[in-house]
Amino acid sequence: MGIYLNPNNENFRKTLASGTYVDKTMMITEINRFIDTGNSYVCVSRPRRFGKTIAGNMLCAYYSKGCDSRELFAPYKIAQVPGFEDKLNKYNVIQIDLNGEFRRTLDSDTFLKKFQQKIIKEFQREFPDVSIENGDSLAEAILTVYSITGETFIILIDEYDVLVREKAEEGLFHAYLNFLNGLFKDNTLRPAIALAYLTGILPIVRDKIQSKLNVFEEYTILDAGELAPFIGFTDEEVNEICHNNNMDYEECKRWYDGYSQYGLEIYNPVSVMRAMKAGRYGNYWSKTASYAAISDQIELNFDGTKDAIIRMLSGERVDVDVLSFLNTMDHFTNRNDIFTYLIHLGYLAYDFNDETARIPNREIQSEWQRAIAANADYKVTNDIIAASKELLSETIAGNEEAVRAALDVSHIHVTSNRSYNNEDALQSAIYLAYIYALNQYTIIREMISGKGYADVVFIPFVPDKPAMIIELKRNSSKESALNQIRNRQYFDSLSHYQGALLFVGVNYDEKEKTHSCKIERFTIS
Repeated sequence: MGIYLNPNNENFRKTLASGTYVDKTMMITEINRFIDTGNSYVCVSRPRRFGKTIAGNMLCAYYSKGCDSRELFAPYKIAQVPGFEDKLNKYNVIQIDLNGEFRRTLDSDTFLKKFQQKIIKEFQREFPDVSIENGDSLAEAILTVYSITGETFIILIDEYDVLVREKAEEGLFHAYLNFLNGLFKDNTLRPAIALAYLTGILPIVRDKIQSKLNVFEEYTILDAGELAPFIGFTDEEVNEICHNNNMDYEECKRWYDGYSQYGLEIYNPVSVMRAMKAGRYGNYWSKTASYAAISDQIELNFDGTKDAIIRMLSGERVDVDVLSFLNTMDHFTNRNDIFTYLIHLGYLAYDFNDETARIPNREIQSEWQRAIAANADYKVTNDIIAASKELLSETIAGNEEAVRAALDVSHIHVTSNRSYNNEDALQSAIYLAYIYALNQYTIIREMISGKGYADVVFIPFVPDKPAMIIELKRNSSKESALNQIRNRQYFDSLSHYQGALLFVGVNYDEKEKTHSCKIERFTIS
């Protein structure tokens, strides 16, 4: 047993001992399909806090010869799979936390050499009958052992992209490329590597190391494939977690859901578990990450970036071309690059089918609001967001003039002149003006209701708040908007709701670019 070579299962054991582990052991069956095949190199990229390290520790505990994990896995799903023991603790495993090595080494220029020297010493102890020299590289040591003993290796590297994210200087980065090249592009060495499993936040860089790592099968936040259920929590898992902790599942969904993959709803697992421990929902993202990642990028202010961000803040999806980003930290050339980067960091969610980005949930919405508040270019937008709490109160109080004035301001800043009179822009103005309502309401656009589609429906999930139906008209009248709510029976969508109900009719005059509003109050019993 070593620290790097054939480590024990202690890291995974501690995770299980926490009592909060969600069974992801069936991931092992998926990874087993890669072992000793022509495509045995796998790279998994996800945002921080999505469980990449725990998954790596689980794989280490399962494959490593340095431990006996039979009893450790016995209570979990993988133990019931035929052939469970076929690969259990049968491989020489090399596990490297590249971020940890980089942080621990005082001289970053030599850290690659230093941690390889540590691994070589463990090779010499593990294989005393094989001549391994102190100056050998990790690739040379693996090849030497394989050529003499036939022993193969599994390589697990966590945070392989740390030097990309840290924008390492050219000499160090070149040395890193050589390290990767020596391990993964040497056809002579390939038979000695039964599996290579890399994790990181960013996918494989496409302009610098693509030629080094294009042998890897990639599973990203953009396209997680068959590994989608195993990195992050699924809807079914979160429902059970909430039930076991007497927490409101629907509220959990509002806070942490939003990263959809192949029909699955994927949640941020760290935030979910911290909410369960605290017994309340809140923003736990900012405890381990910083909105500076958003601020730094929006300051680049590429053409169209501001308009697209305001649209996303107001609940819209925006088109994004995720293929132009080179997965680096120094090649942002347009807004698509910025948004793709923020998708990989988890600050945006991506819809694979319609190729759009959006803000995924309430927790991340608050991170965006913090970033916007710190950016002078978004001062008016931030003022609208700050004023939305008061606007909600004024609407509930029936203050039609306050609603009219707020929509005039919101509409100006939610869209460009070319799309100002667009109906979607008017809906976005509504959503942005009422953004505070997300704290108390589920807001649904174009909700199927009665004899048509209600433009915007506000359904409260806190007590003593009225439901609201907002109908939008252009070049008509606020009265006609209210009549449409009644005539088409949009309130049928609230048949299971009991309590106060507001009809809010809004008309937009294209010529004057002004709004008018009329509010009526009802009670559903």
